[in-house]
Amino acid sequence: MRLVAWLSQPEESQLEHAASAEKKHDVIVLGASAGGVAALQRLFQELPTDLRAAIFIVLHTSSQGPNLMDGVLGRAGGPPAHFPENHEPIEFGRTYVAPSNHHMLIEDGTVEVATGPKENRHRPAINPLFRSAAHSFGPRVIGVILTGTLDDGAAGLWEIKRRGGITVVQDPDDAEFPDMPTSALANVDIDHVVPLQRLATLLISRCNCEVEP
Repeated sequence: MRLVAWLSQPEESQLEHAASAEKKHDVIVLGASAGGVAALQRLFQELPTDLRAAIFIVLHTSSQGPNLMDGVLGRAGGPPAHFPENHEPIEFGRTYVAPSNHHMLIEDGTVEVATGPKENRHRPAINPLFRSAAHSFGPRVIGVILTGTLDDGAAGLWEIKRRGGITVVQDPDDAEFPDMPTSALANVDIDHVVPLQRLATLLISRCNCEVEP
């Protein structure tokens, strides 16, 4: 099972999937924890339904709770959201939401959904998604950390930055729970620090930009 490899630091031999293909920042990975439902709702109200990007979301949820975020985001707007099946091929213009009690990873152009050891006391966790996206899509990735407690996502955002992707955090002064954005700022060279009301505009703009060689 490859999941354990992604929960730890991935090997350097992992290929960046489709890195030589269309050079757009068209893979967006978002991580949120406490306060994340409201933040994601607000963001998706501002995103167009035809955004030409694949969006992946990890929101820390209770393992016993129902899977409702696809409906919540679907009512808000933005690219259509759903909980992916294991090995589901990635389609651009769609939003993939990690199901409760499952990690969500990206590998070989597909979404991998599986159980496995918790990371940062969570399953789903943000770091495994971010690391796998960085290794699969390299500089095409935009990584975003939103409101939340503790520090999940900082290590994964560091890997996105190392692979040439764009790093974004919600302004801690704007976040309902500033721990996760603050941790990312303390450990990663962040490209953009923005309040939530400016995030959609930033993502739309960066999705239309070509990846620098």
